[in-house]
Formats: sequence, C-alpha cells, structure tokens
Amino acid sequence: MKKIVIIGAGGFGREVAQLVKDINKEAMEWEIIGYLDDHLESHGTIRNGLTVLGPIDLIRSNDFQHYYYICSLGDPKTRKMVIERMLEIHPSIQFATLIHPSAIIGDENRIGEGSVICARNVLTTNISIGKHVIINLSCTIGHDTTLLDYTTVLPGVNISGNVSICEGVSLGTNSSVIPGVEIGRFVTIGAGAAVTRSIPEHCTAVGIPARPIKFNQ
Repeated sequence: MKKIVIIGAGGFGREVAQLVKDINKEAMEWEIIGYLDDHLESHGTIRNGLTVLGPIDLIRSNDFQHYYYICSLGDPKTRKMVIERMLEIHPSIQFATLIHPSAIIGDENRIGEGSVICARNVLTTNISIGKHVIINLSCTIGHDTTLLDYTTVLPGVNISGNVSICEGVSLGTNSSVIPGVEIGRFVTIGAGAAVTRSIPEHCTAVGIPARPIKFNQ
C-alpha cells in the first residue's frame, strides 16, 4: 500500500481521512500515516484515530521523503502558499489525487495531482480540473468546464457547461454558475449565489444574480 500524510488536521482533514478509508473499502490502496499541522496545540493529539505528527516542516526529515501528501486546507490562498512552501522544501514531493468511489467521473475528464473529489459528485465530460482543487460533497460540473489550480468548490454547487473558473476561486455552498461565464482569479462566491455573468478577479460576489461587493488583492 501507498503511505499518505494529510496536511491540515481540521474538519476537512478528518473528512479527507474518511474519504481515504472509503477508497480502501473498495480496494486497499492507502495507509494513512497521520496529519501534519502548523498549529502547535494540535501536535500529538489524536483525531479520529490518527495522530497529528507535528508541523509541516517535518517533510524535511528523511522519514517523510517517500510518502504521498494531500492538502486539506480549504482556503485557496492558504493552500497555494502551503503547497509552494512544500515544493521549495522538497521539489520532488509526491501528491496524491483522491476520488471518492461514489463520484461519477466521465472518461474524458482530466484531474490534476493533489486534487480531492468527494462523495456523490458528478463530472460529466471534457472537464479539466487543475492541481490541488477541492470539490466537496454533491456537486455537479458540466461539459467543457475548466477549474484551474487551488479552486475550492463547497457542497452542493452546480456548475454548468463551458464555464471557466480561474485560479484560486472559492465557490460557496449551494451556489450555481450558468453556462459560458468566467470567474476571475481568487474570487469568493457567496453561499447560494447565482453567477449569471462573468466576475472580475480578486473580489467577493454574492446574491442572485451574483454581484461584487468588495475587491481584495
């Protein structure tokens, strides 16, 4: 079996651990070594039977050189920062790609390394998923849609076909996106929002239809 370490010991980290256990129920593929987390107070604690081994810098150790890693940090900017730091420490680090057995994934889709596809998602056809993307529970993604690196899709999101989602977007729970629009880099779409036109980068957009309410750099 391949050995895997989960980056981040929070709530979604525990959900990722359960996802790995669900994969192993179909075929024994992974041994979970534990969590790495930079929160000092978490070190040595047990989370659902798995130990928080210490900070992320433990990947410098020879003992950690041959493991696979998956990053469970939900915020796109934080996830990107942590992944880039890990690659600086260990340029040849191996990232797992995790797909829940219940997900329906079309044959012509591409999914980048380090991405997590949770339970009951439906990805139709000719979809491109970048690296270190998180697609949480019960989402649908239509044909010819692109999600670039570090995007987070929260539960119950519906993305139509021919949509372009740029790097580091966060789509809030139960939001929806109509066909043919583009969502710019590091945009946050609020929960329940309906994206009916393209959204410029570095903003937070909410409502029906979704409109930017603030811009961030």
